Amino acid sequence: MDLTKIVQSQKNFFRSGVTRPTGFRQNMLSILLEGLSAHGDDLLKAVYRDLGRSPEQTYLAEVAFVESEAAYAMKHIGRWAKPRRVPTPVLAWPARSSCQQEPYGVVLIMGPWNYPLQLILTPLVSAIAAGNCAVLKPSELSPATSEAIARLVSSIYPPEYVAVVEGDGVVAAACLKQPFQKIFFTGSTERGREVMACAADRLIPVTLELGGKSPCIVCADVPIEIAARRIVWGKFLNAGQTCTAPDFVLVDRRVKEQFLESLSRSIKEFYGEDPRRSADYSRIINRRQHERLVGYLASGETFYGGHHEASDLYISPTILTNVSENDPVLQEEIFGPILPVATFDEIAEAISYLRSRPTPLAMYLFTEDKETQDAVLREVRSGGVCVNDTLLHMMGKCLPFGGLGQSGMGMYHGKYGFECFSHQRAVMNRGFRFDSAFRYPPMKTSLTMLKKAGRFLLGR
Repeated sequence: MDLTKIVQSQKNFFRSGVTRPTGFRQNMLSILLEGLSAHGDDLLKAVYRDLGRSPEQTYLAEVAFVESEAAYAMKHIGRWAKPRRVPTPVLAWPARSSCQQEPYGVVLIMGPWNYPLQLILTPLVSAIAAGNCAVLKPSELSPATSEAIARLVSSIYPPEYVAVVEGDGVVAAACLKQPFQKIFFTGSTERGREVMACAADRLIPVTLELGGKSPCIVCADVPIEIAARRIVWGKFLNAGQTCTAPDFVLVDRRVKEQFLESLSRSIKEFYGEDPRRSADYSRIINRRQHERLVGYLASGETFYGGHHEASDLYISPTILTNVSENDPVLQEEIFGPILPVATFDEIAEAISYLRSRPTPLAMYLFTEDKETQDAVLREVRSGGVCVNDTLLHMMGKCLPFGGLGQSGMGMYHGKYGFECFSHQRAVMNRGFRFDSAFRYPPMKTSLTMLKKAGRFLLGR
């Protein structure tokens, strides 16, 4: 596949103006919805082959998510794409000022392997809604899903509009050498740095959706059993291979034992005595990741789980206690079904610890105390926050999803996704009926008078 030809054909297609009418964009999203329906079984089977995840979980976490985003965008594109009137400074009167949403043009979307459908097709929805052409690069670590996405896209879109390129890191590197107008990348922080460096050479704007160690704070005033259930659900979904999964827990020392027992009961309730036999429990993506995760099991003490089988790429839901702050399991993003649990005595202690760490993609706080909520939200930075639950904040189409610092830059979902793939173009339109001599040299007033008039003239 000749990447240069693909990108050039998409640039020609974009320049033709075909993608600009909102009706065209709505029609293309409707075609995507039809394609998801027609290829649904193929997509679900592909994810199962790559991750061992049940079709039910994949439909809910991925396919339904994309369908919802597409339907929402179709409904709102007309309003999102309208020029937005803004005030005009007095100095420019008479004039009309507006902000126009302009598509970037040809964009590159690079997806990860952990949610290989949702995390490449949801950005595609946003790119289409904004009026762009797109090249998709699925992860080679989920090859069955990559092939299924390629079959889906080639069956519904011409390559000069949306194309899929498959392959390993060499292909990804070749993509980054192309003159795209926007790059959207989801993956590791390390890989994100490489993408940003390549984009910087060509001054290409980027959105980076990365990860990090998303903390979970559990205070003593919450219903511990419910909190544990919600944490177990968020942590062990997809065998912990979720960028926003709780990475570690800080629990009030007074309820530590009760919390640990509640975690254990919830794991058994969700996945049975032997999670390996559960249809709802996924597998690790490959042998390399499996070996990396098994290495973390040497940290601290195993309170629950700890079982693993390399031939099946299986690691059981595991809870670790008495972990040292210097252990790799508390220094590196886990991205697997291992949950370290540490304690704190005062909330200020937990806040101080989290403030010393890199900014995570998500933060979870379990407390009903308003002062504690306010203190943590004020003092601890994160890409997003969910109070008294996990993961659900990323499902709302009216909430932005994105990271900060080492967890990424930029945001998407709903209108935020439309804006992510749009250039905010300033437009001022003036007539010729009035042309004040005030602004032209030679200057006709003193500096003192200008200072007094500045707020009025410039709209400060």
